[in-house]
Amino acid sequence: MRKLASLPGGRVTKWVVLALWAALLVPALLLAGRLGDVEQNDNAAWLPADAESTRIVERVERFQLADTLPAIVVYDRPTGVTPADLARARADAEAFRSIENVVGEPQGPTPARDGKAVQTVVQVHKDQRGWEGIGEVVDALNEVGERNAEPGLGFHVTGPAGYASDSIKAFGGGGALTTITASVVVLILLLTYRSPVLPLLPLLTAGTALVTSEAVIYLLARNAGLVVNKQTSFILTVLVFGAATDYALLLTSRYREELRRREDRHAAMAEALHRCGPAIVASAATVAVSLTLLTLATLNSTQSLGPACAVGVLVGLLAMVTLMPALLVVCGRWIFWPLTPSYGTTGTAVKTEGGGGGGVWDRVGRAVSGRPRAVWVGTALVLGVMAVGAFGLKADGLANTDQFTGRPPMAVGEEIRSRHFPAGSGDPVHVVAKAASAQRVRAALSGVPGVAAVSTPIVEDGEAMLLGELTDDPSSGAAMRTVERVRTAVHAIDGANAQVGGSTAIVVDTQRAAARDSRVIIPIVLVTVFLLLALLLRSIVAPLLLMATVVLSYGAALGVSALVFDHVFHFAGAEASFPLLAFVFLVALGIDYNIFLVTRVREEAPAHGTRRGALTGLSATGGVITSAGLVLAGTFAAMASLPLVFAAELGFVVAFGVLLDTLVVRSVLVTALTLDVGRWMWWPGALFRSQATAVGPPPPVNGVEIRRS
Repeated sequence: MRKLASLPGGRVTKWVVLALWAALLVPALLLAGRLGDVEQNDNAAWLPADAESTRIVERVERFQLADTLPAIVVYDRPTGVTPADLARARADAEAFRSIENVVGEPQGPTPARDGKAVQTVVQVHKDQRGWEGIGEVVDALNEVGERNAEPGLGFHVTGPAGYASDSIKAFGGGGALTTITASVVVLILLLTYRSPVLPLLPLLTAGTALVTSEAVIYLLARNAGLVVNKQTSFILTVLVFGAATDYALLLTSRYREELRRREDRHAAMAEALHRCGPAIVASAATVAVSLTLLTLATLNSTQSLGPACAVGVLVGLLAMVTLMPALLVVCGRWIFWPLTPSYGTTGTAVKTEGGGGGGVWDRVGRAVSGRPRAVWVGTALVLGVMAVGAFGLKADGLANTDQFTGRPPMAVGEEIRSRHFPAGSGDPVHVVAKAASAQRVRAALSGVPGVAAVSTPIVEDGEAMLLGELTDDPSSGAAMRTVERVRTAVHAIDGANAQVGGSTAIVVDTQRAAARDSRVIIPIVLVTVFLLLALLLRSIVAPLLLMATVVLSYGAALGVSALVFDHVFHFAGAEASFPLLAFVFLVALGIDYNIFLVTRVREEAPAHGTRRGALTGLSATGGVITSAGLVLAGTFAAMASLPLVFAAELGFVVAFGVLLDTLVVRSVLVTALTLDVGRWMWWPGALFRSQATAVGPPPPVNGVEIRRS
């Protein structure tokens, strides 16, 4: 291990490392730029193959072109629609037919009963470009509306196609997200290092890791069936920048320590990597394995998010233990200017590193060590109270109009349409059954509360398709409950082989898959992370305690987030997959800081005892872990720059949870537990047995007498 640690910063090998990364970066840049070509952003592509709304697709193809979405064009005039307005709507309908990927005959224009609006439904085919192609069709529809505009007549494109168009435009802020994320990293690193040049190295390394990981993910999506979407892309950006910079902070902090102890910077880097390398590798492995477990999900969007993010974390790890050491050693001590670490100095600069430094964490250690049991019990109770708010989290999905933090054109059009037309018009439920049972299915469908109208069956090749218009917004909770009732009604018809699909059914199946994934994956993640910690710490007690603190922290973060979402941001709710993704990110990333702290405690414990090791570990790692937490929280908070509720909610819960882990759980709760439990932290390992034979009190730490345990 020591020989491996000496390679990235070796006198000759550092140049080899730089050359290899430079050679790798050229093709990576080319492939990363093509990641958007393999993205799949439609809801149906995210569902498992055995979902009813997925299985019905082949049967629907008999009656209409597959992969179509309705675009609902709404005209409104507050004083009443005129004959000229109707003539204009008819002319527009003819013009819509000539737009590429508009299929079939437009339905309408249909006047509203109140005479103040007109509606035309246009079917849009989703080609290989996915939502980008739909967005182009919606833009073309808007161009027709602008070209033939009548004074005082409103023109709006809404429905599922309008939602897809606005969504892809919202995700289009990914370039701005990368810029904001990089700016946050630079700002925090400037405050941490107090050096104008040093932050450029972690930023350069993290950027290289992001480009390389995007290239690898592109190849997996192109050749191995990995499903990638815009959600994956923006989460990958913040995760790679945040996690990779965390590893850079830990490495740089230890390298700075070793530069004061060693005159040769190559030897200093070798020792720094040897000392902190296991903690960095263990941290990245924990995150990567936890994310990889998302492949057990049935929801394709969740299933593929895990491997993609795991690739990003592992590439970030590789960059930070090879490229970053090489860059640091090539630059020499001057890279730390103006706080240059000199050989033989005491390192006062380290004590202020991270915006508080060793002095602050010495004082925290003294405060906690006075009555550690009272501290950890009190802290746990406060976190438990915060977690109560999680029971109020409404993670049962969001209507299309509630998916955005603002009011995009689709949402404005939907509000106008709902005032003049039945909410479910234009986006019906699809029911396919055997032709012989068509009338019985129609009768059952007509009798379901929430179904406003049922079409005449369309018969083809022994099968019949019926369309059911809903009384509620097709993306609303009420519409989803109607679909559940429809399925119960038509499934009960013997011999009909009836299946229910459509956009609302897709959302229902998404909810079911997400709920199942949470029940299955969360326990597996807990067991897996526990086993990894047990292997790293060679103990059973320490991993159990650390897992308990992280789960408690997750509950507290979720509880506070639920209250903030409801009473501060006034969001309508959260996506069904939100609790699972929040859990995986917070447990995987939160355990990082415990690993950084406890591995340092374990390093100190053989010579000084567990209790003194806990205080020394807190003092030594306090500044760098706090800085790492600020970086990770800042990168996830940058997700709020996207006008999407899901991005804002996930960014808030992870940012808040990471800060809670960094400032409270790691520094107060874990330290107090370690002081109270003492050598039993390491049971039944060799460190537990060796400390049992230790005799004599250790010297005081920061003026506090510590009993041997």
